[in-house]
Amino acid sequence: MKRIGMLTSGGDCQALNAAMRGVAKTLLNSGEKVEIYGFLDGYQGLIYGRFRLLSYDDFSGILTKGGTFLGSSRTPFKTIQVPGPDGVDKVAAMKQTYYKLQLDCLVILGGNGTHKTANLLRTEGLNIVTLPKTIDNDLWGTDMTFGFQSAVDIATAAIDAIHTTAASHGRVFIVEVMGHKVGWLTLNAGIAGGADIILIPEIPYDIKKVAKKIQQRHERGSRFTILAVAEGAISKEDALLSKKEYKKKLENYKYPSVSYEIAEALSKTGGFDVRVTVPGHTQRGGSPCPYDRVFASRLGSEAGNMILRGEYGFMVGYKNREMVKVPLEEVAGKLKMVDPESSIIKEAKMLGISFGD
Repeated sequence: MKRIGMLTSGGDCQALNAAMRGVAKTLLNSGEKVEIYGFLDGYQGLIYGRFRLLSYDDFSGILTKGGTFLGSSRTPFKTIQVPGPDGVDKVAAMKQTYYKLQLDCLVILGGNGTHKTANLLRTEGLNIVTLPKTIDNDLWGTDMTFGFQSAVDIATAAIDAIHTTAASHGRVFIVEVMGHKVGWLTLNAGIAGGADIILIPEIPYDIKKVAKKIQQRHERGSRFTILAVAEGAISKEDALLSKKEYKKKLENYKYPSVSYEIAEALSKTGGFDVRVTVPGHTQRGGSPCPYDRVFASRLGSEAGNMILRGEYGFMVGYKNREMVKVPLEEVAGKLKMVDPESSIIKEAKMLGISFGD
């Protein structure tokens, strides 16, 4: 018999349930006797032994459901080896739960922080297989992460909806898209939604050049301008600050987010009538799009096959339209950033989109 543990960690997204379903159905249909234990609320469930034995029925009817039926939580990697207020040694507790249940493998679905902890558990001797979950699409070693396309669809819909009200009132609209460190989501939603200006963390912006682009549109007869702004967008001035200096600035930050700072600057610089829209966590919510349902199912199925073959210590990745095994040590701690010199950026600029640089 194979005993498998499964957990979802970090921020939720669409197709987590679809991915778990893919793993479970592959294992349960393999002919081998399998027990699957679901840990509740991510690593917290593994640490404190909160789990339940899952049946075939648990994975029925969940393909189209967003979120995660196991629950999720954030357990920061930077404190994973530091005892909490209750004095619990988190790593030792996770290992104890793993061995108590006599697990053959632990399947972990998550993003960057999740993969750091997964790799740590691998070095501690646990058999680990991971799946690439994040709306940011910033995991190293895979062309795509599940949840990303669904989030692109939602962010694009928000930009689409802004077009008519922006045109009606002749306003500048900023749509703030999720993404603290990378701009894949903002970049793709911005292009798909016809944004005139896209600001992402990888390309620091010059507010004067942003204002100039808006002014040029007005002079050309365009009544409105739409900006797709990543929540981690940063000005050229702030990009020159040290981490310590930038952190100090944020401690005294008077704006709800960078979009409101940009809005105020544009109002002062060019006298523009600016409004901010923040889709926020709607980008993580709702039913997964068809692409993500297929993609997550494929990733889950491959993870199940890897477990049946006894291939551990890997993330299931996606390269050149095929599933691949990526060693966890190559994934952990790395971000897949948008290259400012990449073809997609160059093509967007040829379309007339400004990145404020």
